[in-house]
Amino acid sequence: MKKAFTLITYLVLLPLLAKAQIFGPQDSNNDTFNSIRQNSVSTMAAYGDTLWISPALNRNIANEPDWFTPPNADSVNNGVGRVFSLSLSQDTVVAGLGFSSETINGSIPSGYGFYISIDGGSTWDFNSFPTDPEPSGDCDTDSDSYDPDCDIAFNYGGETYNRIRNTVREQSPPYSIDHQGDVILAATWASGLLRSSDLGESWERIILPPFNSEELVPDNIYQWNSTVYGQDVNRYDPRFDNNLLGFGLLIDSQDRVWFGSAGGVNISDNALTAPTDSIRWRHIRFNNGSDGLLGNWVIRIREDTSTGRIWLTNWVADSQETQGLVYTDDGGDTFRQTLIGERINDIGLKDGYVFAAGDNGLFISNNGGDTWIRSPQIMSPNAFIKSSAQFYSVASTTDRVWIGTEDGLASTNDLGQNWEITRVNFPLQGGNIYQPDAKSVTSYAYPNPFSPRIHEVVRIKFEITETQNTKIRIFDRSMNLVKEIKGTQMSSGTYEAIWDGKDTQGRSVPTGPYIYVIESGNRQISGKILLTG
Repeated sequence: MKKAFTLITYLVLLPLLAKAQIFGPQDSNNDTFNSIRQNSVSTMAAYGDTLWISPALNRNIANEPDWFTPPNADSVNNGVGRVFSLSLSQDTVVAGLGFSSETINGSIPSGYGFYISIDGGSTWDFNSFPTDPEPSGDCDTDSDSYDPDCDIAFNYGGETYNRIRNTVREQSPPYSIDHQGDVILAATWASGLLRSSDLGESWERIILPPFNSEELVPDNIYQWNSTVYGQDVNRYDPRFDNNLLGFGLLIDSQDRVWFGSAGGVNISDNALTAPTDSIRWRHIRFNNGSDGLLGNWVIRIREDTSTGRIWLTNWVADSQETQGLVYTDDGGDTFRQTLIGERINDIGLKDGYVFAAGDNGLFISNNGGDTWIRSPQIMSPNAFIKSSAQFYSVASTTDRVWIGTEDGLASTNDLGQNWEITRVNFPLQGGNIYQPDAKSVTSYAYPNPFSPRIHEVVRIKFEITETQNTKIRIFDRSMNLVKEIKGTQMSSGTYEAIWDGKDTQGRSVPTGPYIYVIESGNRQISGKILLTG
């Protein structure tokens, strides 16, 4: 059994949230027209007191109630593009955009392009995702044998090699992006590592070591093994080499470039500025050791700039590997392993604390990863993140840590002791910036249709106008009482009642339509919920 280099202690503090209760009144500051786009927040970046989040380009400054949406970012506001990655500096915002391409094989994540702003997000330039030109007439694409003329020749260290021609954007979303000055680097899965030295105007592909090589240096000759039409050829082809598939990326404080692939991590001391034919790499992959990587799939790389410590999330690319979190204090010579077995999606660092966002919750360490506490279910006085939510992303502004989940955005200014929760705001009176013409209603339930298996709970939003006793009753289609959610005497304001799809005896109810009735004083409000499997 694999041993952790550090002792890991789990203090699981997960209170049982009552599955039928009322939360509120909601903070009136959150009842704004300028809302976030959706509750699932997988990508965030912060600079100073400014936070940008996905999937649209939503910006928040100093935890203000309003979220800014750039009016001229049409590719994400009105088009098919969505934010996959973000990189920030003083006035520059770089966003890597992807989209879902519908093919005969289903929906495929694809590269869309890059949005770049040099004035803090007021105006944007868009650059389409770079692809290779179509082959010339000399290329025999109809042949059943390998034709090297269909490939693209490249030079490295004085040698000429061939790489596959990539003329499509499918399987190449920019999963991670980083920049320094006018240099932008993007990890784009099937398109590997892209570099722009002119702030996105033009792009070039950076060559990476073969999976079985520990380095890539100009003095050596290399073999990228591919099998094309039954022929073994030396061809740079990400379909046959996991180390060419890009996911994680970091430019560290020493100007080193860290590139996380499905085949380990690659570190370069000159990839920012060197010509593409002379960039040096050191390649580190899983070796089943106690001071190495836990797994070869490296999706997030973060640096604690106060110490120089580099953190990497490890996912499983092969059956011998495991998942978890590692860090290195010596530039990758050795790694300490922690949170072994946990699928971690992102790492955040703040005032000596480490925040690890994972599929099984939020993990917090106040001693550099020696021990961890699994955070209790995130709740505020008037809102909550559902207990089954996955945690996707972490970012830190000047005085606040932000956590992106599938069920909303949580933030804390005391390192996880207390939380504020931001979710999509869709007021009862009118809509928000994304649906400005919505009609006013007295209540609504969401998600609707509702599946207890998928969504865990349904939320019923309503308003009461004066202090009074309030309760919600839920009936089946024959008007048999299924559940009663009692509230205490409640002051005026907007509330949310939650229901988990079970009756008063805790039994799951059948699928079908249900009616909720809100009784507040002499006032009754009703609506429908469609419960699915």
